[in-house]
Amino acid sequence: MFTRMWAYHLAVEDANEHSQHGPAEPPALASTGSSARRGPFWDVVEGRVPPPPAAVLLGFELLSVDPDAGTIETSFTATEQFLNPAGDVQGGLLAAMLDDTLGPALVATLSHGEWAPTTDLHVQFLRPARPGRIIGRGRIVRRGGQVAFLAGELIDEQGELLATAMATANIRSSPE
Repeated sequence: MFTRMWAYHLAVEDANEHSQHGPAEPPALASTGSSARRGPFWDVVEGRVPPPPAAVLLGFELLSVDPDAGTIETSFTATEQFLNPAGDVQGGLLAAMLDDTLGPALVATLSHGEWAPTTDLHVQFLRPARPGRIIGRGRIVRRGGQVAFLAGELIDEQGELLATAMATANIRSSPE
């Protein structure tokens, strides 16, 4: 897996205009505010660029982000189209939700011109997920100059733990 996480995944008002669930609530941002921040994550948050199609597909919504703490909380909408033959949300889609939670925790901290592809994603599926709202929580475990280690989990609306993940991302600068 080598996905680009630099164009980040915040299905804010533009993406949700086409959603059957109505517009998203504004995300809770760290006290530093986002207006002074630049970069792909913040470009999506502030509506300068549209969210990636994959984020829209997953029903991504940013609930809160604290770049100083390296934490994020997201929400996804698992639809009937996400189901496997057993009637549960397909594991690959849960993995995508985890990638779209862990990645933004890091990407929110990057400088303009930096991006961070996922180089490894290890997922543990703990219980079947049903259609509906799924909450993601992600955090930076450790960040170096070029490599970051990330962790997070998905829970259902009842607070039951669905899946956990650990990821590694490679921090890169865009060529000028």
